Amino acid sequence: MRIVADFHIHSKYSRATSEQMSVDEIIRYAPIKGLNLVGTGDFTHSQWLKELKATLLKDDEINLYMPLKTPNSPLKFMVTGEVATIFFYEGKLRKIHHLIFTPCFETAEQINDRLRHFGDLSVDGRPILDMSAAALVEEIIEVSKENVVIPAHIWTPWFSLFGDFNGFDRIEDCYQDSTKYIFALETGLSSDPPMNWRLSALDKYTLVSNSDSHSSWPWRIGREANVFELEKFTYDAVVDAIRTNDPKRFLFTIETYPDYGKYHWTGHRNCKISMSSEEVKKVGIFCPICHKKLTKGVEQRVDELADRPPGYRPKNVPNFYRLLPLSEVIQAVLNVSYPGTQKVWSIYDKLISRFGNEYSVLLDAPLSDLVKTVELRIANAILKVREERLKVTPGYDGVYGKIEIPYEKESEEDIAQNNQSASRNKEMTEEMKVKQKQLADYI
Repeated sequence: MRIVADFHIHSKYSRATSEQMSVDEIIRYAPIKGLNLVGTGDFTHSQWLKELKATLLKDDEINLYMPLKTPNSPLKFMVTGEVATIFFYEGKLRKIHHLIFTPCFETAEQINDRLRHFGDLSVDGRPILDMSAAALVEEIIEVSKENVVIPAHIWTPWFSLFGDFNGFDRIEDCYQDSTKYIFALETGLSSDPPMNWRLSALDKYTLVSNSDSHSSWPWRIGREANVFELEKFTYDAVVDAIRTNDPKRFLFTIETYPDYGKYHWTGHRNCKISMSSEEVKKVGIFCPICHKKLTKGVEQRVDELADRPPGYRPKNVPNFYRLLPLSEVIQAVLNVSYPGTQKVWSIYDKLISRFGNEYSVLLDAPLSDLVKTVELRIANAILKVREERLKVTPGYDGVYGKIEIPYEKESEEDIAQNNQSASRNKEMTEEMKVKQKQLADYI
């Protein structure tokens, strides 16, 4: 069975999260995106947990939950949450975020009983805990061996495992004796698998990708996801596929272009300065305008810790696809200020009505069918995203990257012919052959 999962989202009880991030809104938008497994997020918050219990029904055979109003819905929920630990290590303050999986509300409540001794769980859906990362893992695993802890968005400058401001250079320094319980890492929006493959120390960890969504809008939820092919749709089967990193069961991750992430390049938002890792090596880490230290980007941080050159790929690992949210692709083509405008939504709705969900549009809808549904410039942009033929001005210091999809000024017939010719004549690397085979399987 094909499972498309976004494990890391937030509820309306987390800071800087939409008030519309309710269970009903998640149930509404997840299938439109193409997700059939979503994390609940924020199970540590008592009010959110109460709402989850009132709206979700557990299937005891699979340790997953389904919408109470529509128990036959293909959409399932896994109980998940994110917490922050703040502690000192070797004289430096460390701030690390962690994603937690647990099989049921009962174990979630047991976790909460333990964690409330380390911080106020009612203040935020993503609570701050006064404890070390190692101690957190011990508490979680003592509740149940079925629980999972995954370091969240591991490269983000703030609040992450390898973050420049408060993180570590080695996983073992962060998690100490509890490192043995860590088997997966969340890459975050500003990095993708090829960037992480540059570190040999990460070879034994599975790389997962999630949206960390603070909104149920389709340009947020599911913007990154994980795709599995499993005999059984159960909590244990999903966790085991991640634990074993088996590419026959964990097929691929859906990634945004890492340049799109808010911290890909080094920069200073106030001065509108951004630069690549190579540029920083030439000019230094201080802002040329205000002379304050720049926020170090993920690209530069990876370069610092990497022991392999760009382009290295380990054997027998899950594949990946770089995509961008369909709403933002349409927004870029129309050159409007917001992906939620009626102009964007009308085109988006046509595509979803025709192809079923957003992933189907982005991954496998053929040009010949796309142009029967929308203008060719929109169809052409979708193909460019799929074939990685676009430009993204890299994000930096909390600013999202900017999507640029140039529109050729030839006739529509010429564009269609050029696209078909490019597809026929493109020299295929081994990686592209693997991707195309998996894409055929996805279809």
